[in-house]
Amino acid sequence: MAGEQSFKAVVNDTNPKSGGRSFAMDITGANYNHFLGKKIGDSVDGMFVGDGDSTLTGYKLEITGGSDATGRPMRPDLDGSGVKSVLITAGVGYKGKKFVNKNSKEYRYKYDGLRRRRNLRGNVISQDTRQINLKVVDSGKRSLAAIIDGEEAAVEQPSGEEE
Repeated sequence: MAGEQSFKAVVNDTNPKSGGRSFAMDITGANYNHFLGKKIGDSVDGMFVGDGDSTLTGYKLEITGGSDATGRPMRPDLDGSGVKSVLITAGVGYKGKKFVNKNSKEYRYKYDGLRRRRNLRGNVISQDTRQINLKVVDSGKRSLAAIIDGEEAAVEQPSGEEE
């Protein structure tokens, strides 16, 4: 029995009034298929993120990155959706630090020109992708906090009315 495919969407609210909060939502069903084949930097309508009343209708989102099930990050400059072994300097997928033990203490150095070979995923969303990072480009009528928190409040209100 195969489970239903899904992405975990992390939506970052870039509005200064919200304080730069991030919200995690699930993408399943027909919305899942809408994201397949999209690249980092593409714009997506917010109605494809979330389910039921918690969809981000009226929002315009930009794909900024993602990762697969093992945690490999997607890199914007790698074409395709497969895993590639790349020699890189500090940036996405490698922080550029070297740890050295001296006198039973561990020191962290950042050398200029330090490069490492890392396995990274390409910039196209595929079935292997598990998390997608999204940034708000255009806001809708309601704030993200109201949509997410409103969903939780709506669940609590009917139980209070029944008592």
